[in-house]
Amino acid sequence: MTLTTLAQRHPRLFDELIRIDRAPAIGWLGLQAAALIPTWWWMARRMADGSDDPLGVLALGALCFLVWKLRAELRCAPRLGWLAWASAGTLAATVARTGIGPLPALPPLFAALIALLALAAGLMAVMPRRVASAPVLGLAVLALPILSSLQFYAGFPLRVITAEASRWLLMPFFDVQREAASLVVDGRLVIVDAPCSGVQMAWCGYFVACVVALWVGRSNRGFVTRLPWVGLVVLGANVLRNSVLVAFEGAGLPLGEAWHQAVGLAVLAAACAEIAWLMAPLRAGRKPSPHAARAAATA
Repeated sequence: MTLTTLAQRHPRLFDELIRIDRAPAIGWLGLQAAALIPTWWWMARRMADGSDDPLGVLALGALCFLVWKLRAELRCAPRLGWLAWASAGTLAATVARTGIGPLPALPPLFAALIALLALAAGLMAVMPRRVASAPVLGLAVLALPILSSLQFYAGFPLRVITAEASRWLLMPFFDVQREAASLVVDGRLVIVDAPCSGVQMAWCGYFVACVVALWVGRSNRGFVTRLPWVGLVVLGANVLRNSVLVAFEGAGLPLGEAWHQAVGLAVLAAACAEIAWLMAPLRAGRKPSPHAARAAATA
């Protein structure tokens, strides 16, 4: 039976199929988000019980703002490749969360990672082609309640690296020795504690990188090739902040809590500004390319 014959015999069926095909993109995204409700519930509980910082809400908010900003350009006919990844990811997240047959359930954080990547794929299925996928996927990962896990697994190595780099910076001015993640400065023991690992600064740096890249219309290649520089900026800023604070401690002039926070915020602001400059398409004395100008104008 040909499609023409089928359409003549069952016109209502074809009318319904056309209506489904023309359904608003927001409706499809809403259905996918509804299918992932157990993931949202777990993330909300983890953020509310104090076991993790709620910074992921900012990343989710950025994704929601992106959808709202481009709401008039969302595709009614999703891109099939991204739609397939979104469907497979949503199914995989459900299986990972509950287990199936002999397969046990995965840890909730891994299941949530699959779910958020599936949601990002769903977003890319309806986004205009000019929107780069890498920053969207990056925001999806940053939306996870992952800071406490990063602090647990990567916090101590980062503190050791920060302490060693600070030791080299302070050696011309003090007698400095490193003991694990602590520094002995002129006989005074200064501990490089968990907040000095730079995990939160790294989250903020990569968040700024993703948001600015989407705002100015960076391509996937332009975004990914700048990510190593983002890491270096974050590492350098964290070492600088730690060195300043340790220098005051070593000199016997420990800063109060307010000044401690002020130094940290000032260095964080400078690092985020540098990262935004790295991701921005324009440089002093250089005219934008026609492609970059069009992307910036339509972003």
